Amino acid sequence: MKSYRKELTFHLPTRRGLVNITKDVQKAVRESGVKEGLVLVNAMNITASVFINDDESGLHADYEAWLEKLAPEKPYEQYRHNGFEDNADAHLKRTIMGRETVVAITNGELDFGTWEQIFYYEFDGKRQKRVLIKIIGE
Repeated sequence: MKSYRKELTFHLPTRRGLVNITKDVQKAVRESGVKEGLVLVNAMNITASVFINDDESGLHADYEAWLEKLAPEKPYEQYRHNGFEDNADAHLKRTIMGRETVVAITNGELDFGTWEQIFYYEFDGKRQKRVLIKIIGE
């Protein structure tokens, strides 16, 4: 069995942002040489998320509005964690959207359903963050 590891680095200029990383993950799959296996894509920071869904701008706006209702950024004093930093909402949003995703690799390609894409969602940007791509298979 083969194993391959790659990191993506992000430094979004805004506090929150959504990045389609599907092409980056597919590139890593090709670099790995794995034809049949699995790829784990993992946000390596507790204020960011990786998930799969449709790449549609209306849906992206809906995520932002929905998450802001569930865990509003302000007022900062509503969160106990914000005595240390001002990013408690980012931790909560990450919990809702998830830490990682796993995708099957078939014939050297990501084996997606219709419209599926992989996204990195930043909730506390303006600093460097990483995403792990870990591929195993044959």
